[in-house]
Amino acid sequence: MDPEIMTISQVAKYLQISEITTYKLVNEGKIPAFKIGRHWRVKKEDLSEFIEKLKNGERL
Repeated sequence: MDPEIMTISQVAKYLQISEITTYKLVNEGKIPAFKIGRHWRVKKEDLSEFIEKLKNGERL
């Protein structure tokens, strides 16, 4: 079962990019995310929307 909420590490692995790049995209607001304590989390649904925007040619 895929998690509904993903860590930065899981997002990086899923997108096949580095964790540093993932943090950068999150901090710039390009990947919607939220914090639980000091740790970022990303909803899988929001990540899917981000991917669809990229597929449709929207700029980061």
